[in-house]
Amino acid sequence: MSVEGRVRVATVVTHRRPKETGPALEVLMAVARAAGARLRFDQTEVDKHGLVPAEGLELCTVDSPAANFGADDVDICFALGGDGTILRALRTYAGKGVPVFAVNFGEIGFLATVERDQARLGFERAFARKFDVLALPGIAVRAGGGSWIAINDVSVQRQHGKRVASLAYSVGRDEIGRVRCDGLVVATPAGSTGYNLANGGPVMAWGVEGMAVSFIAPHSLTARALVVAPGDTLRIENQSTEDDEVDVEVDGRPVLTIGPGGRLEAEFVDAQGMLAQLEGVNFYQRLHEKFGRLATLP
Repeated sequence: MSVEGRVRVATVVTHRRPKETGPALEVLMAVARAAGARLRFDQTEVDKHGLVPAEGLELCTVDSPAANFGADDVDICFALGGDGTILRALRTYAGKGVPVFAVNFGEIGFLATVERDQARLGFERAFARKFDVLALPGIAVRAGGGSWIAINDVSVQRQHGKRVASLAYSVGRDEIGRVRCDGLVVATPAGSTGYNLANGGPVMAWGVEGMAVSFIAPHSLTARALVVAPGDTLRIENQSTEDDEVDVEVDGRPVLTIGPGGRLEAEFVDAQGMLAQLEGVNFYQRLHEKFGRLATLP
């Protein structure tokens, strides 16, 4: 999907090491000023980078509550960091149609639009709208009266020091199986190259619809990964005994615990995150480039 129109307002999120992203942030500010655009920062970013009022900057502090980081007038979000930072930006604008243009400051950066040495050129292309937008699906998670959207994956894991979990999983009314394991992971196509891949789960190309289910250290010779169709609801039940709770994480963030008898539901949801990518780049090129790099890492 291509994009049109001038960028007027852009938000910025960075990872927790400001010394690494600081130089790129200065470049971003300069390119934004030249493009006549405003950069908007929330309180966390203001404190992290020691930002002060300046031309072209909107600082969302407690003294300026009108400056809304998640407002409807945002045209693009710049994420400077690794996949965790990029996922945070994608979740912030899930379902809102705001593209996330990401500069990789992590190790792999599978979701990144450009590498850090391409930052200036990337920013210039972003403000000129010279990029495509890929709509990424999500997983709608419901459990314990709460609900969340995952862009990458949902994991259900036994707690540290507790016994192996006993998890049952079903689709619709049909129970698929019960597995004693350290946990399981439900992944989107974008998330299939993360925790799911480490479990031996299937890699799904971007554009494939469905959720991959894989198991963490299964105590079974028959536990097999599964791809759930996009229209089906996956249910997971903690069938552990006594007080053996399991932890639930959404995109690596703890969200709740589920006790024995507790359940979680997961459904495929289309077009939640909007990821900017350069023209001509596809999933298979990205897969080769990013995971080919793993063989050379120390």
